[in-house]
Amino acid sequence: MKPHEEQIWQLAEPLLASVGMELVQVECLRMKTRWVVRVFMDREEGVTLDDCAEISNQLGDLLDIHDVPPGPYTLEVSSPGLDRPLFRDRDFLKYRGFKISLCLAEKIEGRRRFCGELIDYEDENGRKVIVIRDAGKSFRIPREAVVKANLEFEL
Repeated sequence: MKPHEEQIWQLAEPLLASVGMELVQVECLRMKTRWVVRVFMDREEGVTLDDCAEISNQLGDLLDIHDVPPGPYTLEVSSPGLDRPLFRDRDFLKYRGFKISLCLAEKIEGRRRFCGELIDYEDENGRKVIVIRDAGKSFRIPREAVVKANLEFEL
């Protein structure tokens, strides 16, 4: 995680927890004239537009007070959507049995992309390993090899 993203995470997580929300992901991108800060939040019963507006106002005040990120920024607060990113250990544990997609930094068995059922998320000799079934075959993918992981929406 980038330094500004860590700072924003530290400010946003307790705020969201205080209203029964879970912080899913923080992105902080530098554009030509300003920063773009994206905060994704969720809860079991879903996120409403009013929730986004309320958190945006409160979090915007916190970011201004702490000058994070430095300079002008645009704050975007939303739900993670149907293709929710999987970011933390607890995300991989929570969504076992669901269909996910993975994008890897390096090829494993000749592939960088996998899409299938998340079978398990294990600790193997101090390393986290994602077990995924793709096209009828199981793959054991080291967590550190994953660049991007998302739930896959199924009808």
